[in-house]
Amino acid sequence: MAYGTCDIRNLAFVGHAASGKTSLTEALLAAAGVIGQPGSVEQGNTITDFTEEEHDHGHSLVSGIVHADYQGKHINLIDTPGSPDFIGQAIAVLPAVETVAVVVSAQAGIEPLTRRMMQRAAERELCRMIVINKIDAENIDLPALVAQLQEMFGRECLPVNLPADGGTRVVDCFFNAQGDSDFGSVADAHTAIIEQVVEVNEELAMAYLEGQDVKPEQLHNVFEQALRSGHLVPICFAAARPHNAPDKPVGVTELLDTFVKLAPNPTEGNPRPFVQGEGDGEHEFHAEPDDSKHFLGHVFQVRIDPFVGKLCAFRVHQGHVTKDSQLYIGDPRSGESKKPFKVGHLFKLQGKEHVEIAKATPGDIAALAKVEEIHFDCVLHETHDEDKIHLRPLAFPVPMQSLAVATSKRGDEQKLADALQKFQEEDPTFKVTRDSVTKETVISGMGELHLRVILEKLKHRYNVEVDTKPPKIAYRETVMAKAEGHHRHKKQTGGAGQFGEVYLRVEPLDRGAGFEFADDTVGGSVPQQFMPAIEKGIRAAIEQGAIAGYPIHDVRVSVYDGKHHPVDSKEVAFVTAGKRAFIDAVQKAKPVLLEPMVHLEVTVPSQYMGDISSDLSGKRGRILGTDMLPGDQLLVKATAPLAEMTGYQSQLKSVTGGQGSFTMEFSHYDPTPGNIQQQIVAQYHPHEEED
Repeated sequence: MAYGTCDIRNLAFVGHAASGKTSLTEALLAAAGVIGQPGSVEQGNTITDFTEEEHDHGHSLVSGIVHADYQGKHINLIDTPGSPDFIGQAIAVLPAVETVAVVVSAQAGIEPLTRRMMQRAAERELCRMIVINKIDAENIDLPALVAQLQEMFGRECLPVNLPADGGTRVVDCFFNAQGDSDFGSVADAHTAIIEQVVEVNEELAMAYLEGQDVKPEQLHNVFEQALRSGHLVPICFAAARPHNAPDKPVGVTELLDTFVKLAPNPTEGNPRPFVQGEGDGEHEFHAEPDDSKHFLGHVFQVRIDPFVGKLCAFRVHQGHVTKDSQLYIGDPRSGESKKPFKVGHLFKLQGKEHVEIAKATPGDIAALAKVEEIHFDCVLHETHDEDKIHLRPLAFPVPMQSLAVATSKRGDEQKLADALQKFQEEDPTFKVTRDSVTKETVISGMGELHLRVILEKLKHRYNVEVDTKPPKIAYRETVMAKAEGHHRHKKQTGGAGQFGEVYLRVEPLDRGAGFEFADDTVGGSVPQQFMPAIEKGIRAAIEQGAIAGYPIHDVRVSVYDGKHHPVDSKEVAFVTAGKRAFIDAVQKAKPVLLEPMVHLEVTVPSQYMGDISSDLSGKRGRILGTDMLPGDQLLVKATAPLAEMTGYQSQLKSVTGGQGSFTMEFSHYDPTPGNIQQQIVAQYHPHEEED
């Protein structure tokens, strides 16, 4: 189907695991005529869950991109994972869509990822809607669930359709004011949403209050305005796979109608905040979905396909791109544009399938293959003078679950390094580091499941098996007081010797300030050509640590005196003297070990509050506050040392009988208690260099 920018609808399904996002996507594709029959997650034949790992685990692990043409409109739909371990995949697609549809299970109600994704979408100023799925389930109270949604997210959450006849059908209450529903009178719901919508337009509101008839065609623009401003969050009802009739979904055609009639097109959504330049010259501008303007596209997903190679999905924010277009890559890490590349093939994605197209218009979602220089979050553009362009950065949670990995077979080290690099390309919340102190390769993810899937991919895709163990906790060292240090390095081995003497002072900086170095010498006691050598030695000591082998942070070092020899003073002598003078000063400056602290949000039934408080207290945790949630659920906010949180997922399940869930993000660094610091310092045995 030929379509223009105003015909496009871009939406992302987000929400907690098992809310039915993938089943809903399948039902929508079938209703639009894209597939003959909806696939099943259990049978592993859905369009968006196509990887071996997704089939094994029975739920989405990566965001699947599909499209459908319906009633003259082109709908791009992204089905995101619902496990908190894969929240990075859901956050990554937000720049690609105008509308975020949060799917809520009528059985499970409001879950942790529901809250987090509603907040994330609001922060990005995206239009939001809620889809209540599984409305045919037993023992559910839909009016109570709507009330809970309004209590948590505001009175602006209002139905645009309602379930009827026991959840076997839905009836429109936005364009229609007639009939009854399982909620009662359709007219009451119609009045509520119309009054909410007209509030954003003073002229229309006055006409409505004066009793004038407001026609549906008058409501479109104000409806979009209400969505953009967050003044309205529409609620739709559906049952993607009714348990009594899985092949007869409820509310799915009506959901497609809602997308077509009410969801914003790319010209109606809030403009995307692009940033150009750096430092004082940085300025923000908005891309315009205008076909005649120069091309700007943003890469929001990277997949490494074993057959196609690197496959990059991007959103066209301005202009258009065709096969044979010449594009530049704005790398978000360096800000520099690479040399241009020629678009060889342009695709539309349908799950794992990709269909070649001639042109991607403004607002559309497309993909490129086999362009190795493209990375996640790149901005693609067509003029060389548009360096240093990027979208306002996404805030991804910091991966806190880590494993140290080593190949089981000798000789697989390069295969492991290559595979881990590819996984980092695909997943913005997966990180790989090489610990220079422990010589460990450490992989970090959002949770136990996240890392388990990574290990499965290593084995299945790349035939690499690894041995794992818990990594050392990433402690830091710092100082709490001022102190002075001194070292004279003198070495005579026949012929020219080595001589360098350094006096320096250390003092603490504010947490997070890093490292400062100053030359406070006078009278040439240390010639200027040796000052970089002293700093080099100090930086080496900072990396290796002074009391327990961990990097030193937040210190200022000033060199105030020293001595040199006209013949024997060499750079290597001052490197050693600087390093050891610094260690001498740190050991006198009340050194402390800092441990990483995490922020926890634990969701449990209220009866487990005592158990959770006791357990966190035993982990040196501190409860910051509690919030009551709908459904007699309690949200406990706390901080705790990362070192105490190993295996917390399984412990929480044990304490709450599987009813608890939690999220964990890095918070800050705190001084380690004295007794624990003593234990860690006692285990440190540095290798002393010979003089």
